[in-house]
Amino acid sequence: MKAMVYTRYGSPDGLELKEVDRPAAQVGEVLIKVYASSVNSWDWDLLRGRPYVARFSAVRRPKFRILGADVAGRVEAVGGGVKRLQPGDEVFGDISGSGWGGFGEYVCAREDVLALKPAGMTFEEAAAVPQAGVLALQGLRHRGQVQPGQKVLVNGAGGGVGTFAVQIAKSYGAEVTGVDSAAKLDMLRSIGTDHVIDYTQEDFAKNGQLYDLVLDVVGYRSVFDCRRALAAGGVYVMIGGATGRIAQTALMGPFISRTSGKKMGLLLHKPNREDLDFVAELVEAGKVAPVVGGRYSLSEVPEALRCIGEGRALGKLVIVVEGGGAE
Repeated sequence: MKAMVYTRYGSPDGLELKEVDRPAAQVGEVLIKVYASSVNSWDWDLLRGRPYVARFSAVRRPKFRILGADVAGRVEAVGGGVKRLQPGDEVFGDISGSGWGGFGEYVCAREDVLALKPAGMTFEEAAAVPQAGVLALQGLRHRGQVQPGQKVLVNGAGGGVGTFAVQIAKSYGAEVTGVDSAAKLDMLRSIGTDHVIDYTQEDFAKNGQLYDLVLDVVGYRSVFDCRRALAAGGVYVMIGGATGRIAQTALMGPFISRTSGKKMGLLLHKPNREDLDFVAELVEAGKVAPVVGGRYSLSEVPEALRCIGEGRALGKLVIVVEGGGAE
């Protein structure tokens, strides 16, 4: 089978499209023929070996030779102990807890991280949902406890997680402000964002506006700056950002929460089928639509990763595996 392989940390130039052995499903796993995958910022982080905690179990070379956490495809074979899925089932999910490998023609994944693909979703749409959609949902609902009428700000609203967060927050009846670059603001308006901010022209932490919930996808401001943007009793949830900002939030967030009455902390991503099914239901109901900003072939994975790394991606970038357009 063909797969995009990397053997050293560095730039996308180090990726190679190679013929590798097709994996075999082990106990509790299924073998999936991948029709589509999508790119996440975590793929970029693992490629670069950043944050350096990514190297704790693989100091000199990557632990996983094939990146790609989000997959959508068809079950080809099942391993021992698999009870819920069978060959022919159309599935999708975030396989980051199963060993990655979505940037290839086949991949094995644990049965428990996969959901049945809704009939009304294409493989491309399904591949765009798992990691970004679930992160957005968990940040808003589980950590942020979003409520109707609240003012919600999404920092980094134009990327994969951000576009899901805007739409999910709107589905809960929130008033949403999206922060990103000027090139992404029209797209944000098109998906229902109530207010938009070009971060190069306006600082959301200093403009005097207060929010009940701040969902921070990019984390370039200090936790103290972000605290100023919260209304009394407000919640700040960091999903991603620079290593230093993540460390600062982890260390100072609990202290600020105890002393200011404003809750500040990190979201610890927990892929699960229940949250994935919930986001898929929102998509099927027409309340949320994956924003696919680009489609790439398997051989174009380096280009897609570079787009993510440079912050140019609009919504999700989908990898369409050759021959994977079947429904």
